[in-house]
Amino acid sequence: MVHAAAAAGFQAAADTYAAARPEYPAALDGWLKHTLGLGPDRRAVDLGAGTGKFTGRLVETGASVTAIEPVAAMRAKLAAAHPGVEALEGTAEAMPLADASVDAVVCAQAFHWFATEAALAEIRRVLKPGGVLGLVWNVRDESVAWVAALTAVIDRYQGDAPRYASGAWRKVFPAEGFSALEEARFDNPQVGPVETVVVDRLRSTSFIAAASPEVQAEIIGAIRAIVDTHPALAGKEVVAFPYRTSAFHCRKLG
Repeated sequence: MVHAAAAAGFQAAADTYAAARPEYPAALDGWLKHTLGLGPDRRAVDLGAGTGKFTGRLVETGASVTAIEPVAAMRAKLAAAHPGVEALEGTAEAMPLADASVDAVVCAQAFHWFATEAALAEIRRVLKPGGVLGLVWNVRDESVAWVAALTAVIDRYQGDAPRYASGAWRKVFPAEGFSALEEARFDNPQVGPVETVVVDRLRSTSFIAAASPEVQAEIIGAIRAIVDTHPALAGKEVVAFPYRTSAFHCRKLG
């Protein structure tokens, strides 16, 4: 099952998602190669691949990459951006892959949507013994006052949509058949026009994109009010939105 906010929001906001979401830091390339062991003669799965924002980073390791994404509009964007990547319809609980057939399953900005024992059992099924599960999120730095103010606006509308910040996804760890979860962190500021890195980025949030036009207008109005009045943002055309990238991994035992 795909959560309603993800199914509706990401279907509606695929273009905005692809254009406004931050990229990933160059330092993550070493993590993919050395910690996850990706390279030529390895097969990686980009699970919950969305529009393919992370897919290219996996391709650059030299590994063979299969992307799995349930939302059709997102999958179409991915296929257009990465025509050489196998893009399959599927979910974390039902991947169209053989047993013990992949070296790594990587979930970027996605695992909180399907953090269940059933999903971990399916990931364990498709991984080879010793294969690795990687979880990656770009996380807003809410110690910055204007970022915290923006978060306070959108938090009022989240409903029951799963989010990384809640920490609920951690409850499935430690997971049966996997080693302990390990974390690495990287700074990852997103520099660009305020309209893109602030307004459009928050507009692409699943539960905002899935909201009615009236609610969306209310949310965007509140976001623009902060952009127009906060001393750190007012009058600026370009801004550095502070993110950190959190990267977790664990290995299939046996």
